Amino acid sequence: MEIFDSTAATTGELEERLGARIRAVRLSRNLEQAAVAERAGVSVRTIKNLEAGHGSSTATLVRVVRALGRLDWIDSLAPAVSVSPLRLLAQERKQSAPQRASRPRGPVAGGRAPGLPEGSR
Repeated sequence: MEIFDSTAATTGELEERLGARIRAVRLSRNLEQAAVAERAGVSVRTIKNLEAGHGSSTATLVRVVRALGRLDWIDSLAPAVSVSPLRLLAQERKQSAPQRASRPRGPVAGGRAPGLPEGSR
């Protein structure tokens, strides 16, 4: 299995990798380029260019991804945030704040003042 370091890859290498994945999905679904092109509303030449990693518009990429039934790829680019980072930080601060013990205020049951031994007022 080949390890691919996407952080060191050039834009061209990433485009080629994306094109190869699109081609792999198309082939795994046993679809010809012409069928994908028709479903996506683009030319066969556009599909060939995209699979080869040559420039394409975002609209074309979305059309082809939709035609291949892989719109989940788009969601994986920026998944929805389920927890607000600011709310999480506020909650952590609240939990880590030092807690002070509080003394009861006012008279307690039995009528004596708080903190005094029984029988003293």
